[in-house]
Amino acid sequence: MRFGIWALVHGSRGALQDPEEPYDASWPRNLALIQQAERLGYDSTLVAQHTINPHHAPNDQLEAWTSAAALAAVTSRIEIIAAIKPYLYHPVVLAKMALQIEHISRGRFALNLVNAWNMPELEKAGIPFAPHDERYGYGREWIAVVEPLMRGETVSFRGRYFNIDDYTLRPADPYRARPKIYVGGESEPARALVADHGDVWFINGQPLSDVRALIADVSSRPRAGRPLQFGLSAFVIARDTEARAQAVLVRLADLAKLDAPIREVQRANTDPASVMAATMSKTPRVGSNGGTAAGLVGSYDQVALRIRQFGDAGIELFMLQFQPFEAEMERFATEIMPRVRQL
Repeated sequence: MRFGIWALVHGSRGALQDPEEPYDASWPRNLALIQQAERLGYDSTLVAQHTINPHHAPNDQLEAWTSAAALAAVTSRIEIIAAIKPYLYHPVVLAKMALQIEHISRGRFALNLVNAWNMPELEKAGIPFAPHDERYGYGREWIAVVEPLMRGETVSFRGRYFNIDDYTLRPADPYRARPKIYVGGESEPARALVADHGDVWFINGQPLSDVRALIADVSSRPRAGRPLQFGLSAFVIARDTEARAQAVLVRLADLAKLDAPIREVQRANTDPASVMAATMSKTPRVGSNGGTAAGLVGSYDQVALRIRQFGDAGIELFMLQFQPFEAEMERFATEIMPRVRQL
């Protein structure tokens, strides 16, 4: 199993008005955070892509792909995953950028294909926000161009959205066949897309039984190439006792209530066909992308055991959130990682 962290490209993951973690989505903070994560033994970081802050538009938002390129140059071991919304970049341009960051990182780069849920981000830029399934149709064509280009193949493609003639990118990837492809989303089109084109499926945080069912469904689908791997997003609250962890959860949940007006705007901006939004509404939680719904709240031993159970179900990578992030990330590395290894 591998452990990764969400980069704080739009600030705090749990509550925006926490006195223990003032809002900070700056480049200096993210640089220090990822370098600290690498020193602590984390394996991966996910840099979410938004051009404007998806939680509260007046707040700062770090740009994903320029940040990923910079991080590639100042780290040596950690995997760098940059999310990508296909409507924002032509596939030829994006494939070239991906190969360049792959070279800078010496084979540590990956992209996370997501098909967008925040409507104003595209609409205010004059980019039509297509219906849910059409966005996935666009994304399917898009990755069908990007994937062979990243392999160094010469691509000619005719589709509904793209017409590519005899295109080759050089230099090719000298470290492996191509950068790894992660895919997010849990709708039927997303599941079909990851089975056909993904290496790793990112699942939003949710109870173990639901995760088992999702893995079983996608694992049963026909697939060419290597078996699919699975990642899980989760917000961690771990203490020496369960009671202390639950007290921290209550504190963060109370602070999160202060963000209710912001969350209402976010809900209004979210595509109503988004399966992620429907899934997240099922259970109370702290954090984004499922957050504490994954159940990684408890004593050190409880959290380690739950991680092991998710691992037994097929989760290979845990993409984690904390608050306050730096201190809790270090606590996890010190207390939980060794316990997981022992299990």
